[in-house]
Amino acid sequence: MTPAVLVLTGPVTRDEVPGLCEEVRALLAATGAGVVVCDVAGLGPPGLDAVELLARLQLTARRSGGGIRLRDPTPALLALLNLVGLTLELEGQPEEREPALCVEEAVEPGDPAV
Repeated sequence: MTPAVLVLTGPVTRDEVPGLCEEVRALLAATGAGVVVCDVAGLGPPGLDAVELLARLQLTARRSGGGIRLRDPTPALLALLNLVGLTLELEGQPEEREPALCVEEAVEPGDPAV
């Protein structure tokens, strides 16, 4: 299934956060994809308001049985998310439990057991 895309343009005010959370909930229910891609390219300069927004969107998605994936985050936003300890999945990166594409593991005869 193709995940729904939510385009976030900023700056986002605190009054807009509940509506965006409801939109994530509705997109997960409508698509059944299990993930909503949040396009954050237009979010503006990163700050704690952006971190709070993304944390609340992720919490809402988890409570709805899904998750969010970021599209086009700036290096500054990634650094800020890393600084506060909020790890979010990025579009185009394999999930932790999935091997990267085109990677094959082979065992040569005579290799010692590990």
